[in-house]
Amino acid sequence: MSKIINGRLTGALAVSTAVLVGVAGSITPASAAVSATPGSAGLGDRLYPLLGNGGYDVTNYNLRLNHPAKNPAQTVNGSVTISAKATQNLSRFNLDFAGNSVGSVYVNGKAATFSRSGEELVITPSAYLPKGKGFWVTVNNFTATPVSATSGAPEGFVATKDGTVLAGQPDTSHNLFPSNDHPRDKATYTISVTVPSGWKGVASGRHLKTTTAGGYTTSVYREAKPMASELAQVVAGDFVVYNRKAVDGVQIRDVVPRRLSGKLLPKAKVERAQLAYMTKRVGKYPFENYGSLVIDANLGFALETQTLSLYDTSLFGAPAHVLNPIMVHELAHQWFGDSVAPKSWSDVWQNEGHATWYELLYAADTKTFKKYTGFANPDAYFKAVYQSSDMLRAEYGPVARPKGSASVWDVFNPNVYAGGALVLYALKQKIGAKKFAKLEREWVRKYRGKSASTQDFIALASKVSGQNLKPFLNRWLYGTKTPAMPGHSNWKVASASAASTAAAADTFIVPLREHMADHH
Repeated sequence: MSKIINGRLTGALAVSTAVLVGVAGSITPASAAVSATPGSAGLGDRLYPLLGNGGYDVTNYNLRLNHPAKNPAQTVNGSVTISAKATQNLSRFNLDFAGNSVGSVYVNGKAATFSRSGEELVITPSAYLPKGKGFWVTVNNFTATPVSATSGAPEGFVATKDGTVLAGQPDTSHNLFPSNDHPRDKATYTISVTVPSGWKGVASGRHLKTTTAGGYTTSVYREAKPMASELAQVVAGDFVVYNRKAVDGVQIRDVVPRRLSGKLLPKAKVERAQLAYMTKRVGKYPFENYGSLVIDANLGFALETQTLSLYDTSLFGAPAHVLNPIMVHELAHQWFGDSVAPKSWSDVWQNEGHATWYELLYAADTKTFKKYTGFANPDAYFKAVYQSSDMLRAEYGPVARPKGSASVWDVFNPNVYAGGALVLYALKQKIGAKKFAKLEREWVRKYRGKSASTQDFIALASKVSGQNLKPFLNRWLYGTKTPAMPGHSNWKVASASAASTAAAADTFIVPLREHMADHH
């Protein structure tokens, strides 16, 4: 994700029963009474305690969305079938959903009772769901209404003058559809988008088919690699899809408003060279396709929705020396944040620190670093970040422990971006460039398609480097004070104050980076 500030860029009652319901809804006698309990409302994430839900693990979503008319502001309806495995004997379970309404719910083909509690959809099946067994739940005829891209907080399900998109990071994909909305529970997706003929439906993943009947067109997409719900992309409206030549077998397609295609598409073509650039540095691209989605809006951010990064026309109006590094930032997220997702939102530095690292590396390698950042080279940039590091820690919390989540920008704060990249700089100084490059490749290989924690990163860094890095990285990631920088004993940290923190952040937060928009 990327943010912009002042033009500078910086998601129970136990029951007993004598039957066991299988995946296909068949009934099997149970040998003895079984105690079943409700799944938790929330996964206990430190920053978002009620996000996600306990008691099961989702394996697949089959999401079907209908847009009745050519009206971006309209209420849409849909249904979703979720395949999951129970991780306890479940008497009931929750889904995250903040849309308008729900028509009906079925579990294993049998009608289930349900209720709404805040952003929780509470579901009680007709029989308990046994631990270790698969089950499926279908939520029919749910409805959701998008927020306008011109609103004060255009996140989640968003409408522009051309159509709708999804910007669900970190906690608003469930504004559109019911889900287990936490990156710890990734799953594969089939997404069907039905729109009036003349409109286009697009989603994350590979296009499977398009059919037209009765004045409506249905496009079906399949994301066969695990995806966090906060990264799902669903587009509907007067858009065009432009296919470019593949890069090492990776299909490239861009999605832009039809009326602006001539202006926007030429600016996106650099993504092919950028994909080759990133692949050379960190290894095979983790998905089947990639591309850029541009909407006519001023969101104040870019977002790494899986296989189709989201940008707005405000950002695409920036000069190439600004736009192109930001595009690499979002592309880098496909490895760091999408393929390897954070296990908890406190681990978001893994996403943003790495994406910032490659954003800066690209600017340096394309000889636009000074024009982009205002600093002569990466060493000068990181020296400035280092000097401000205690200020950032005091204001926002340690790199791997943001203070809170009252605002999304409390989580996606400058210290997980610039501070996260600074940790990587210190680590490279500590273990050397060769081992650091090996670590980066091994991280995205070992945890491809999974969710990983900060402690997982520390353990792998220790293994690859051949030294115990836990004390070193714990100080850098969790300390309230900034450790000494390896190889730069003369670098000094400035004392913290509110005024100096704001000034420092404005100095080194790269122009127009992942968003911290003024209204946030």
